[in-house]
Amino acid sequence: MKKLSNKKLAMLVSILCFAVVIFSTTIGIADISFIQTIKILLNRILLMDMDMEGIKSSASAIIWLIRFPRALLAFFVGGSLAICGVSYQSIFKNPMADPYILGVSSGAALGATVGIVARLEFYIFGLNAISILAFIGATGSLFLVYNISRVGKKVPVNTLLLSGIAIGQFLSAAISLMMVFANDLHRIIFWTMGSFNARSWSQLIMVLPYALIGFAVIFSTQREMDIMLLGEDTAAQLGVDTERLKRKILVTTALVTAASVSVTGIIGFVGLIIPHIVRIFTGPKHIYLIPYSFVAGGIFMILCDTLARSMISQEIPVGIITALFGGPFFVYLLKQRKTGGL
Repeated sequence: MKKLSNKKLAMLVSILCFAVVIFSTTIGIADISFIQTIKILLNRILLMDMDMEGIKSSASAIIWLIRFPRALLAFFVGGSLAICGVSYQSIFKNPMADPYILGVSSGAALGATVGIVARLEFYIFGLNAISILAFIGATGSLFLVYNISRVGKKVPVNTLLLSGIAIGQFLSAAISLMMVFANDLHRIIFWTMGSFNARSWSQLIMVLPYALIGFAVIFSTQREMDIMLLGEDTAAQLGVDTERLKRKILVTTALVTAASVSVTGIIGFVGLIIPHIVRIFTGPKHIYLIPYSFVAGGIFMILCDTLARSMISQEIPVGIITALFGGPFFVYLLKQRKTGGL
């Protein structure tokens, strides 16, 4: 497939990103026009003295307090999961790797399940007990996987992957056991499917620093990750400190994924398929793959969330929508790879 020039691709992606955010912010049960949405956002963000005649205060509140922060949260969560997927696929040299491969999602789900079953109700900086416990569970599971996998000062990739699978299965079993005795079974299941429902500025503020700092750290390793594609031994011979790189990537991606999952629940396939789609247009170089994966992941997540809340009167968990699109498309990518189409 012919690659687009970088300038054209950057311009196309920027326009598409802006359009998708505005589109998602406009769509909803309350009938608010595109022009009204633009006026409300310009008035709020740029403090421009727009003509607000005919725009109800309730419409302004819906756009600014509900839809706009939700769209931004979806963008940054989707982008974060996508670049974590890029990182794992590079350092593990495994095209099936995703942000949850080391048990982070199972740890987050266990923390959330504990909060739901125990009916814990407290808030810290606007975040509820479930989000806080999910974050602790996610980071704790990776810490456990890393320490089990460590052999001296090294962390073999195969051991890390096997440990992640084992810990993930163990934590999933613990969740299943707790679900047997849970009264809020529906709430647990809904959380594990992922949703942006009732998320607002407090959740965005929680995710934003992790997303931005995580992007900066991961992008700073783009040269080393290019070399890692040649193999760990070859990378070491070329001067890459592979163990330091793995630690840097693992810690960063764990924190970014934990922050995302803790406020939205588990949303699958974004970190798995988006890097593969972006490679079709940019090639394997991480200097392009990382930023474009971030933006593409964000756009994909916004569109899936918009569809999840507008298809029927009752909101569908966004994880179902990403799976419906992601599963078949990933099968298509695998078939293309087998026939040499990619």
